[in-house]
Amino acid sequence: MTVTIKNKEDIQKMRVAGKLASEVLDYITNFVVPNVTTEELDRLCHDYMINNQNTIPAPLNYCPPGHTPYPKSICTSVNNQICHGIPGPKVLKKGDVINIDITVIKDGYHGDTSRMFYVGEPSIQAKRLCEITYESMWLGIKQVRPGNFLGDIGFAIQSYAEKNGYSVVREFCGHGIGQVFHEDPQVLHYGRPGQGMKLQAGMIFTIEPMINAGKKDIKMLSDGWTVVTKDRSLSAQWEHTVLVTENSYEVLTVSSGTPKPF
Repeated sequence: MTVTIKNKEDIQKMRVAGKLASEVLDYITNFVVPNVTTEELDRLCHDYMINNQNTIPAPLNYCPPGHTPYPKSICTSVNNQICHGIPGPKVLKKGDVINIDITVIKDGYHGDTSRMFYVGEPSIQAKRLCEITYESMWLGIKQVRPGNFLGDIGFAIQSYAEKNGYSVVREFCGHGIGQVFHEDPQVLHYGRPGQGMKLQAGMIFTIEPMINAGKKDIKMLSDGWTVVTKDRSLSAQWEHTVLVTENSYEVLTVSSGTPKPF
């Protein structure tokens, strides 16, 4: 595993890219309402990135080995969709929950973040799942400092989610990021304290737990991208991009509309 340690110039450009990605989520917030389609949300985000920010939507035509090119500029995962939901004609209705995942490229650097949104008033169960997932992400972030281990992050997330009756998706994880969209290390959202790679200053990676209301098992849809819960239970995800600083952490995907830390 080869991890790229970022220098001061890299870090400053990652701050810019991270803020821009978060600002796309600020922008789209008021459009997440009943009767809007996920395709319309994609169009709005795409136009905002291209025309307002002069950024590149990283997911558009992204094609890792074994996949077909991703056809849209954002990911929209609704209700029982865990991640990588492709925007389309699906109409959002009252009570839905949706994850919107944004990655922009600015000056060759990637900013990657996602949030959960409520469409109208969510059920008590859906709201609790989204809140516990958010808190899990932050408990993982708070483990980030030099000398700690990736397993400390995973353990903090897993133990909190499972204590609250939820399960953690195993097949997808956080990742190193910079001039490359997905690079080492892999940041698992489960694990044991003191296990895995030791953290050091200059690492930048995402923490993006996917938490299911039911069992952890997943199913891939025929489009080759959209991942859903096998038991059709609700799923939630939050994501930040995080820098390991000299003695702590810095969240890079922050803007005026970013929800406050837990």
